[in-house]
Amino acid sequence: MSENPQARGAAAVPRQTAAGDTKAGEGPADPIRVLIVDDHALFRRGLEMVLQGEDDIEVIGEGGDGHEAVEMAGDLLPDVVLMDIRMPRRSGIEACTAIKDAAPSAKIVMLTISDEEEDLFEAIKAGASGYLLKEISIDEVPQAVRAVHGGQSLISPSMASKLITEFAALAKSSEERTQQVPAPRLTEREMEVLRLVARGLGNREIARELFISENTVKNHVRNILEKLQLHSRMEAVVYAVREKLLEIT
Repeated sequence: MSENPQARGAAAVPRQTAAGDTKAGEGPADPIRVLIVDDHALFRRGLEMVLQGEDDIEVIGEGGDGHEAVEMAGDLLPDVVLMDIRMPRRSGIEACTAIKDAAPSAKIVMLTISDEEEDLFEAIKAGASGYLLKEISIDEVPQAVRAVHGGQSLISPSMASKLITEFAALAKSSEERTQQVPAPRLTEREMEVLRLVARGLGNREIARELFISENTVKNHVRNILEKLQLHSRMEAVVYAVREKLLEIT
């Protein structure tokens, strides 16, 4: 992965406290357990070397295709999966859906050369928490792992612009379509949380904004996703735009 000036802000996400940081009187936190899946062994090795140099991150396994990814995720229960899209036997997107069933708590980041809008949208629908192009600096990968593990959504800038364009198209089409079955009813507090999620705020920022605990925010987000039958915060953003809860300018 080469240095790319435009990719320096790839994770349009507030910086997270590293998982290894501790508060006074507390022991060290468990390292973030990462599974790497890519059909290029040299690329996997490069990622492993970078991540193993971080005190708060542990690489627990490597796979060469989507089929191995699903099996290993079910056995190892990783916190974060870094996975390519174009792989033999089973694509990363197909594996993403299966991994969410086998290891529901795992956060999945697509790390790929594909800048196709269709791949981006399908990855989000499959439950991916991030979509990064391999052009990003390799030094950004550890921070990306921490951000996703901390509950943030992550996307490369060039792909974010395509997503925003799609959001705008969804908002416009919603004006033209006829009224369909009413959406599940959210409470007033859940609507407040959804709007803040759509603005890109993390759980900690939402908690500060609404003067509630971070655990309460997590419960609200979980309830919102369950009620709307969504799989990720990124899908919640799409929903918010479609229902005109978030303005696209």
